[in-house]
Amino acid sequence: MIRLLALFLFLCSLPAHAQALTGTLKKIRDTGVVNLGFRETSPPFSSMGAERRPIGYSVDLCTHVVGAVQKQLALPTLKINWVAVTAANRIDQVASGAVDLECGTTTITLSRMERVDFSSMIFIDGASMLVRADSGMRRMADVVGKRVAVVSGTTSEAKLRDAMQREQVKVTLVPFQSEPAALGALRESKVDAYANDRLLLVGLAQAEGAEKLTLLEEDFSVEPYALMMRRNDADFRLAVNRALAHLYRSVELTDVYDKWFGQYGRPSSILQSAYLFGAYQE
Repeated sequence: MIRLLALFLFLCSLPAHAQALTGTLKKIRDTGVVNLGFRETSPPFSSMGAERRPIGYSVDLCTHVVGAVQKQLALPTLKINWVAVTAANRIDQVASGAVDLECGTTTITLSRMERVDFSSMIFIDGASMLVRADSGMRRMADVVGKRVAVVSGTTSEAKLRDAMQREQVKVTLVPFQSEPAALGALRESKVDAYANDRLLLVGLAQAEGAEKLTLLEEDFSVEPYALMMRRNDADFRLAVNRALAHLYRSVELTDVYDKWFGQYGRPSSILQSAYLFGAYQE
């Protein structure tokens, strides 16, 4: 009886999260490791930096989340295991448990919610097309009859098909498995344009040299980004969104935004609204 009473008093003295941890949070606490997915070639959101470590806006948000989770679980250390993912396998990597949180450029869609879950929005971008600067193409109407590169499995591919059908514009979509492959096809004139999210294309154009590539003036879709995680894990989703809400309410968000997007000016009004809506109060 005395032993049972002592055990009961001990359990009552434990923090609430230590008594009821399940799912991803329990796995992180038990292993001391969190698996973060990142994209190797999606700057300025997620890419492999010069020091062979992941860098980017989405990467910074994920490391902020990890710090908050470490504090919540009262862990002295929490190791990050970085897992490279692609547009084609990122959902499988999360759904299978190989990745706990994906830190890339994944757009929220209802069909994806059938397999994975999402955090609060972290960014809102538009999708456009990158073309060679000497092509003479400047607007969507200029791509009629052209060959357009897309990355398989992206929302840009699906939304471009919808936009072309809606506007009755005929183009030939040429699928590739990665951003570098699509960009290489454009560089080598194997395609006439490359469709993807605008800021991804801006980053690629800057890397190539502004005199070589340019963006069309119009967008054909809106892309709301979020961090991706496994379904049916409400406690982990709450931990992620709590960390993001804290960041969105702090001046640190300005530093993170300016670090990666300051050269493009202030956040758009729609992105400011996303930050506002995600800054939930306790």
